[in-house]
Amino acid sequence: MSLFSRLFGGSGKTPEAEPQAYNGFDIIAEPIREGGKWRVAARIEKDVDGDIKVHQLIRADTIDDELTAIEVSIGKAKQMIDEQGDGLFS
Repeated sequence: MSLFSRLFGGSGKTPEAEPQAYNGFDIIAEPIREGGKWRVAARIEKDVDGDIKVHQLIRADTIDDELTAIEVSIGKAKQMIDEQGDGLFS
């Protein structure tokens, strides 16, 4: 990402975070910057027989700071995994 993109918001997404393993899934926090706030968002992935399944989580919730948005995004992704499991990919 160029200096100008970082200074002026670029794509509105944070740089790619390290995946966090949870119950056989990988969670990648991807909060989206919107003005002065961060929208809760994460990518949930799972390797199913060599095929990577992906679910994109984007919530209406917005958070004032990026670190809290990352924590909340991971928490919401874990909640979805607990509630839906592999049904996320149907």
